[in-house]
Amino acid sequence: MNVHNSIPVVRHIIRDSDLGRKQDVCPRPVDINRIADLIEDKYSCNLVERHLHALKKLVKHYQFGFPIKDLVQVFKILNLCAEKVKDQIAYVEPICNILELCGLPFLMEKSTDEPNFAQVVSESISQMGYLLRIPKTEIRLQICDSIVNLFCKESPRKEVEVFQGFFPTSRSYNIQMIEESGVVETLVMGLTLVENEMKVKLRIIQALQCLSSSSVMNCNLMLNAQAANKICRCMNDPDPSGQLLFLSSETLWNLLEKASKAELVNQLRDFECMHALKEAFLNKMINGHRHSDRQLRNDLLVIATILAENPLIPMVETGFTKELVAFAVFPEVINDNPLIRGLKISSKNEDFEMKKIFFQLLVALTNDLASIQILSKGKVLPGLLHYVGENKKSGIRGWSAAQFEELQLHALAALMALAPLMLEDYMAYQGNTQLILLLEWCVSKDPYFGKGNSFHANGSHGNKKAQMFHCLKLLRSMASLGEEVVNKSLFEQGALNQLVDILINMAGSSEEGSEINLHMQTDILIILSCICENDIHRKELFGAYGVEVLIKFLKIDPNKFYSGMGHNKLLLATVDCIWCCIVGCYTAEDAFLETGGIFLLLDLLESSLEYMHSLVLGTLVELCDNTKTIYHIKMWRGKNDLTAPCLLLYLWRHIEKGMRVKRDGFGRILDVKKPLSGISQEQHETTTLPANYQSPAVIDICENARVKVYSIFCKLGFEDLPGLSTLDQVTLAIVQHYLDMKVGGVWNEIENELKQEAIHPVIRDMDGLTTITKHYENVSRQVALHQTNILDKQKKHDLLDEQKMYDEIQLNFKQKGLSAKSWNELVARTSNYEILKKAKTFQEQSIQSSRTTKKQYGYIFHQPEIAGLCTTGFWGRLISMESTPPQFLEDSLSHENLETSKGGVSKKNVDAANNAQVKTCPAPVK
Repeated sequence: MNVHNSIPVVRHIIRDSDLGRKQDVCPRPVDINRIADLIEDKYSCNLVERHLHALKKLVKHYQFGFPIKDLVQVFKILNLCAEKVKDQIAYVEPICNILELCGLPFLMEKSTDEPNFAQVVSESISQMGYLLRIPKTEIRLQICDSIVNLFCKESPRKEVEVFQGFFPTSRSYNIQMIEESGVVETLVMGLTLVENEMKVKLRIIQALQCLSSSSVMNCNLMLNAQAANKICRCMNDPDPSGQLLFLSSETLWNLLEKASKAELVNQLRDFECMHALKEAFLNKMINGHRHSDRQLRNDLLVIATILAENPLIPMVETGFTKELVAFAVFPEVINDNPLIRGLKISSKNEDFEMKKIFFQLLVALTNDLASIQILSKGKVLPGLLHYVGENKKSGIRGWSAAQFEELQLHALAALMALAPLMLEDYMAYQGNTQLILLLEWCVSKDPYFGKGNSFHANGSHGNKKAQMFHCLKLLRSMASLGEEVVNKSLFEQGALNQLVDILINMAGSSEEGSEINLHMQTDILIILSCICENDIHRKELFGAYGVEVLIKFLKIDPNKFYSGMGHNKLLLATVDCIWCCIVGCYTAEDAFLETGGIFLLLDLLESSLEYMHSLVLGTLVELCDNTKTIYHIKMWRGKNDLTAPCLLLYLWRHIEKGMRVKRDGFGRILDVKKPLSGISQEQHETTTLPANYQSPAVIDICENARVKVYSIFCKLGFEDLPGLSTLDQVTLAIVQHYLDMKVGGVWNEIENELKQEAIHPVIRDMDGLTTITKHYENVSRQVALHQTNILDKQKKHDLLDEQKMYDEIQLNFKQKGLSAKSWNELVARTSNYEILKKAKTFQEQSIQSSRTTKKQYGYIFHQPEIAGLCTTGFWGRLISMESTPPQFLEDSLSHENLETSKGGVSKKNVDAANNAQVKTCPAPVK
């Protein structure tokens, strides 16, 4: 790389701060190449005085920083001087002065110098770190200071004006160059060079702490150089200043936050590091009385908590876990550990924070199952259960009311992780009893003013909701274990009635729809499900009180599923509670049916999301064992008068659509060999499975709800189902033969697996296998044929309905023509007297011909006709009047000018006809 020999002319800008040193600025340029040659040349390499004088001029000339383009020569000079330090200690001072200038931002002449000289700057900073090899304390200290200054300090833009046209590099550029140089790796490796120099070691760790505070890349580079292991090992070295442990913990904090946690754990998993961390913590825990000591103790405790989350850390083997457990439960549990004697915990903020960190540490220790026995021997559960109760004394153990509330919530949160793993201790120390008492206090009317300051105290300002929320969470964790001893204990202590009463009170409160209430109601329902499952007596007791509450939850608006507040979880817990607390107990089932529970379940099935269908269908299957349920299912009607069989068949089609089962546009079977398998299932290659593994065809029964739909239809029957369309009937044909086709699918899997493994059965077995597979294929063909017949029948029915519609339309047109003809004849009779006489004559002849001609002896026949009437109407005491139909009246008006002889009717004739109808009144019969 070409390096310019010329240096810009110095232009000094006079300021008040520079008046005292104006004469010290060198007005003449310095040839940096000549200085390098002077030190390197074999004829002048021993001229120490000239070297020192030249270096002094160099430092004075570049007192505001080195230009980027001169860095190569600057570090060449530094390396030459480093070789001479061994023989001449006089070079130490100029090296330190040059290194001090390297801590200033580098100077650039153009904005493009930063990217163009990036490699030069990066290698120069790396060379600065390599100078730690010089066994001189002053130089090593200055290297650390220069790197820290370059990383942290902003560019002094006012002072750079000394060099005309030069500007300092930005801080972000300096940070980037330090990261790319990898100088932090050199600093970490330098710790091994300064084992006996505490001052230098302290300065190096201070530099590492600064470089790792805001740079992820530096943290990863430090881990590459085993920084965590080296820093942890030396954190307890004798240090009169007391800064080593503080800086070491801060550096480890930075590495935990920004670097790879897996790599850090791998470096700290040896015994020496754990012993060092244990020693540091015990020292500050027992002997730390200052405010800073307590803060450092808490920092070390947090580091230990983070490390405890990984079971690879040897905390149990080093005895660290045992010591931490003893401190965690002090003073709630009296321990004979000698380290605790004389230990006092005050109510100051640092000790209060330490107590909360200890609770988190206990939870973290559960990741290593080897710690469970230590936790049990250390009586952790009684220490935590100490806070499960009402704070009867405001100053108990020195804690204020707000502090006790926060510790109480932290203890409940810790018990949720610890109690399920320590079941024997939980029952031995009567955990259920204490939780029931706490729950009773939470629902009581006693005045309580919660502060709501804790992370776990969401929504508990001025009330006991946070305690109740975490108490129910803990009860749910214990009840969900499925241990009969726990559930029996809860039942015997009256938890069933108490929880149902809480549900009833919540359902009637003004805050029923709040998020925390929804979560608590969900937890209560899950606890009730665990208590009542598999016990008829408990179900009977629940049915007497809890059915009405479940009915109310089932009536939740389906639009609230998407509110994000927990309505969907509450509904899932409600259906699960119906399954566990009602199904199997006839008295509870009858109460559920009488209140319309089946109708609400079907409404939920119709409007709910897909992930709820399986649970609702499973509950319906279990309820179908009650004969009354069948009647309720058949009576149900949904939207648009939808029946339950139609809804179930729709769900069947929806499930098969998701599985991509081969069906045509009408729902008929296309693949008779695999009538129930989806395309996604067929894409998985058949693999040989052990005998105790289920085949994919059997696993499919658990993955979708088709078998539940089939089970419900087995109870409902497959005949005389109301409201089925043709598509439903086609689907019903598949449902009816689901079991046969599923068995056929299993035999097909057996056949394919034998072919894949090249296993040839004996002739009789092969004949039997062929017969079975063909039989089930024939079943599928018969179903497909039946589906085709259903579609053909429907097609013929549609054609017949269409023909009937056309016949009805034709009849309507014919009747319309007859009506018009009758009207025209009526108008003609009233308009033309000759036509009226002909009509009268025809009427009389028709009447006469309809009479019998043979007269019976002894009977007198009277003449019913009235002579002289000029009308074709029939005679009687009453008269019926008919108005002219509008369509005929319009037709008549449009033909007003036509002649009567030509078949036309004028408006006058129409009026005459109407008048004739009104005025024609036959005389009464005498």
